[in-house]
Amino acid sequence: MSISILAIESSCDETSAAVCRDGIILSNIIASQKVHEQYGGVVPELASRAHMQNIVPVVDKAMRDAGCSMQHLNAIAFTQAPGLIGALLVGAQFAKSLSLALNIPLIAVHHMQAHVLANLIPTTTNGQPDPKPSFPFLCLTVSGGHTQIVLCESPLNMTVIGETMDDAAGEAFDKSAKILGLPYPGGPLIDKYAQQGNPDRFRFPEPQIPGLNFSFSGLKTAILYFLQENTAADPQFVAKNLPDICASIQQRIITILLNKLKKAAIQTGVKDICIAGGVSANSGLRQTLEQWGQRFRWNTFIPAFQYCTDNAAMIAITGYYKYQAGSFSDLGVSPTARAEWK
Repeated sequence: MSISILAIESSCDETSAAVCRDGIILSNIIASQKVHEQYGGVVPELASRAHMQNIVPVVDKAMRDAGCSMQHLNAIAFTQAPGLIGALLVGAQFAKSLSLALNIPLIAVHHMQAHVLANLIPTTTNGQPDPKPSFPFLCLTVSGGHTQIVLCESPLNMTVIGETMDDAAGEAFDKSAKILGLPYPGGPLIDKYAQQGNPDRFRFPEPQIPGLNFSFSGLKTAILYFLQENTAADPQFVAKNLPDICASIQQRIITILLNKLKKAAIQTGVKDICIAGGVSANSGLRQTLEQWGQRFRWNTFIPAFQYCTDNAAMIAITGYYKYQAGSFSDLGVSPTARAEWK
């Protein structure tokens, strides 16, 4: 029997809907929220209101693009956690209403598990299927709110073996950009300027954290003090050296991430290595992972750009695996800002 799933993602500031059939993504629609740019960050209340405005047209377009009718759906999947509680509520209540009206199963999805499984979404290059990781594999999930190393034994059996003790890598990018005076969202702009700069021009410290955990708060402080000291001596320091500063910051964040990933690969003996999450769209991280893969004989895997940032396709593929396992939720399930890894 064919399995068709409508998925909804509303954890932060992207309203997204996708349809998958038998694990193949038929549509993936994303509505971004520009309203937050003037505030330099996501405003939760404004995000919730924008989700309410966007969700019906986004779902409608996803269904039309997929050539699917509501009567052909077998389940509704949605992001349960983690995320902004108001934003999550919009997607959850919409999903519950459809599930009840259509009398089909409801599937609650953990947002970070979905980021990992984005690596399993079938894609093609020049008409040929792209290779996918084999279990077990390691996945470095990097976003504005999370930095984790996950050991994946199967689609629904994952263990976090390393995570940030304070700030996330994505936040380190965005806060550094803000200190540099770059507009929000600043992470992609650091990536853009870094491509024109010398990554060895300036040196920033690497936190000496034992085990597989990360820390980025000290690095952010070091960057702040570095800029304060140099701009005090020359007010035009940032303007004169922006590409080199961005390249140096980006290189340090990447080496912090990949040194821990290398350590995890040695400890576990796993050779299939993936990245996921919004920061996995960073060109420097993608290129360096491929270089390290050749150097250490890893099999490296990176999601397509459209599946790196928040999107419903990753919720759909996770929902597909949960449907096969019979892992359904009742209508009483509640979205939560935080949740244990599932």
